[in-house]
Amino acid sequence: METVWREEGGKRLAATVWRPGDGHRAISSAMLGGGIGPARWVLNAQVPGAYARTDPVVHLAELAASYGLDGPGVGMLTAASVSRTMRREDEGVGASATVGLRVPTWAAAPAGAADPELAPLEGKPAWQPGTVNIVVAVPVPLSDAALVNAVVTATEAKTQALLEAGFPCTGTASDAICVAAPTAGPEEIFAGPRSIWGARIARAVHAAVHAGALDYARYLETPSN
Repeated sequence: METVWREEGGKRLAATVWRPGDGHRAISSAMLGGGIGPARWVLNAQVPGAYARTDPVVHLAELAASYGLDGPGVGMLTAASVSRTMRREDEGVGASATVGLRVPTWAAAPAGAADPELAPLEGKPAWQPGTVNIVVAVPVPLSDAALVNAVVTATEAKTQALLEAGFPCTGTASDAICVAAPTAGPEEIFAGPRSIWGARIARAVHAAVHAGALDYARYLETPSN
């Protein structure tokens, strides 16, 4: 995975690009390339905190083209600092996490509750970044069911990491995830946290998100923030 840079809106913004090429597929909740399908690349691009474009899928396609990415792929956006992406590995599984927790959120909230994403936190400006974006690379083929299971496992590991880092939340309301795997060879049919590959996914994601959450906590403690 590489970090690339661009100028946009008077700011220098980072993006991470993974180029596994042909012979891979992914499951993702991303706006571009979401669902289950072939993926030659994965892009996680930072946008300004006051992002106002109403065509994010078009924007992602433009960014992908500018980085020389063609064919099917997965694209995610975040206002969090992509240059602070945390990468961790566990026995062949790689995970990267871009962690921004401006508005830590519990998944289950009372019906009709005010959405804190639409307002600044008390004493904090509205432009502070949020979103936890996770990319997981598994070196073995996964069945459709195992891909879904891998997303569940990664999400559980993310929440565990956030709680252990001192953030009382399950994530943010705009988190995204991508799990990619090769297509050649026998498929693994399990990816739960106690399966061989699911356990590795859980540990890699937990380590990346935990490191990112602690880094974000230090960021919040910086006087200028």
